[in-house]
Amino acid sequence: MDVQEHRGGIDAEGYIEREGSLARVPQAFRQVVAAARERLLGVFGARLDGAYLYGSIPRGTARVGRSDLDLLLSLRAEPTETDRADARALEAALDGEFAEIDGVGTLLFGRERLLSDLERHDLGWFVACLCTPLLGEDLGAHLPRYRPDTLLARETNGDLALLLPGWRERIAAAEDTDEARRPLVRSMSRHLVRTGFTLVMPRWNGWTSDLGEMAGAFGAYYPERAAELRNAAVRGHEPTGDPAVLRSYVDDLGPWLAAEYARVHGIKAPRP
Repeated sequence: MDVQEHRGGIDAEGYIEREGSLARVPQAFRQVVAAARERLLGVFGARLDGAYLYGSIPRGTARVGRSDLDLLLSLRAEPTETDRADARALEAALDGEFAEIDGVGTLLFGRERLLSDLERHDLGWFVACLCTPLLGEDLGAHLPRYRPDTLLARETNGDLALLLPGWRERIAAAEDTDEARRPLVRSMSRHLVRTGFTLVMPRWNGWTSDLGEMAGAFGAYYPERAAELRNAAVRGHEPTGDPAVLRSYVDDLGPWLAAEYARVHGIKAPRP
């Protein structure tokens, strides 16, 4: 299928636009964002190079009581166990205080890694295009503009085959309850939908973070698998605890998607 003239998420020159902004944060979440900004400074102080929001809150699509607060921290040095413990404590405090959010997740990286050549088309792209500056210098100013091309596809999601063994271990280690399985279904569903989307992204010629739209774009090129990804998109928002779903992800959809990804785009550059 030929490249389509989609312009969702890209500018007139064909580059991916930064998708979020503080102006888009819904009113219901502004208090928790303000608290996060203030407390990050208090907790990390001089260790903090910068902080970013990402996900549904800066995109303006968050749902009260259902969406989580997603943060990425750029530290002046590689994160330590102390840094990670401080982040976990801050996450728990914010989650316990603000009923508007359903959890807090924090990614921690050293500034040097975020700007490294190896991460240019993975973490670098993530910061430049999917993260909204909250504190400190915006590292996006040091990063290039990005097109929805096969290089970006390979470096963002070309490692699914390496992840699947760990997924199987997590499933085997989880308690045999719906409650324990739902977070796994949610995270794996989202990962598979995003991987399916970036598989076709260069042909679709655009960008979106909406799971339903991602699944729809994928289905236009792989109709035989379209229903599976549409269902995964639904579970990314409303996860079930059905163990058969997890088995299908690691025994069927995941391996197929990993093999097709490698065939089309190749394998992500190895990380240390």
